[in-house]
Amino acid sequence: MQTDHPVVSRHEWTLARDALLRREKELTRAEDALTRSRMALPWVRMDKAYTFDGAHGPQGLADLFQGHSQLIVYHFMFSPDWEDGCVGCSFLADHLDSALMHLRHHDVSVVAISRAPQARLAAFKQRMGWKFDWYSSERSDFNFDFQASVAQADGAVEERPGASVFFRDPDGEIFHTYSAFERGVERLSGAYNYLDIAPLGRNENGPYFDVRDWVRHHDRYGETAHGTCRHQA
Repeated sequence: MQTDHPVVSRHEWTLARDALLRREKELTRAEDALTRSRMALPWVRMDKAYTFDGAHGPQGLADLFQGHSQLIVYHFMFSPDWEDGCVGCSFLADHLDSALMHLRHHDVSVVAISRAPQARLAAFKQRMGWKFDWYSSERSDFNFDFQASVAQADGAVEERPGASVFFRDPDGEIFHTYSAFERGVERLSGAYNYLDIAPLGRNENGPYFDVRDWVRHHDRYGETAHGTCRHQA
């Protein structure tokens, strides 16, 4: 075996593992405390109406809850002039369908929203074999209001991956409760959790030093890498 990684006895490994375990438990407790703080964030009442183009016609924000009290919107990077959806966002979306059954039985609706027109979203969704609901915000300010799309000084628009979360109370009022972008939503990509315990970790060593170094649309593995969008910063 050729390796420059330290190799020790089982006893030495156990001592090192126990030391790391103490740090892991500290992090777990810190993450639990952070989750409680996230849940304690103040909310913002949604007073502005938005219309989204869905597979079955126009929908309002309330419709996206699909009868549940909680809604998670994934801001999928797909600009109106792009041919394909973002590679990194597609990587995350590959994890979504398997979680939906459990989330819907726990009072949570999850949908994706992008600025690309519905017809383009539907075609890409069919190609990728996804089942989750995907809406176009092309005719509304939703992406801009929630900073998923940011207008630049030169007139260009920067797309950002992220998630925004909403609550609908028994009276039908809707509140914005949380948003996160960039690495703040990478926890939704379950494959990363596997890589984080693998010997080589994420192994993202360039040229982008993020998910674009290795992820492809799942029907394009074997093709040359390309950076069609920015997923992380």
